[in-house]
Amino acid sequence: MSLHIETFPAGPLGCNCSIVADLSAKQAIVVDPGGDFDEIEARLAALGGVKVTAIVHTHTHIDHVGATAPLQTTTGARACIHEADRFLYDLLPVQAAMIGVPLPQKAELEGSLDDGTTVTAGGFELGVLHTPGHTPGSVCFVLSGGDKPHVFTGDTLFRRGIGRTDLWGGDSDLILRSIQGKLYTLDPAAVVVPGHGDASTIGEERGKNPFVRAS
Repeated sequence: MSLHIETFPAGPLGCNCSIVADLSAKQAIVVDPGGDFDEIEARLAALGGVKVTAIVHTHTHIDHVGATAPLQTTTGARACIHEADRFLYDLLPVQAAMIGVPLPQKAELEGSLDDGTTVTAGGFELGVLHTPGHTPGSVCFVLSGGDKPHVFTGDTLFRRGIGRTDLWGGDSDLILRSIQGKLYTLDPAAVVVPGHGDASTIGEERGKNPFVRAS
């Protein structure tokens, strides 16, 4: 397997979109296509025409789903969320009005990202961790099959920060339990790829995150 991971800001709020691809099998998963469909499409084309087999979302705030529909239409890939976040996706018109961005086209979403399930492409898989708190259906994806473990944490855990909990369904106690009980128990060397901003590691955040230290 030839594993390729790239992360780049996409959309007006700079959501980190990630492409995880097995270049040998020419299969890929796209995590959080927040916008800039043309750039996402160009990056996929630059990988030699890999086939997107799944589009997965850490949650359904508008800045993380902006390019989902055109990507799904173009690739034919299934698009997946945790079912507890479907109500937020149904509120896309309200979300768009609140922050003054165009309303994205709606995609067909499977509510299949249950805790403990996996999403596979080529020789790698993303394991699903349900980590509610930022939203009720927030999930993180643990990548196995590469040289170094990665965890795509969305807006649950940032470098030296955590997600806000003052929006629909947010819960400040729950996000701390999710981080301490599910993320901080991962390999300290695991690379944290957050929903915005710079990468970190689980070990760094356990010791240096001012909002939630290891229990």
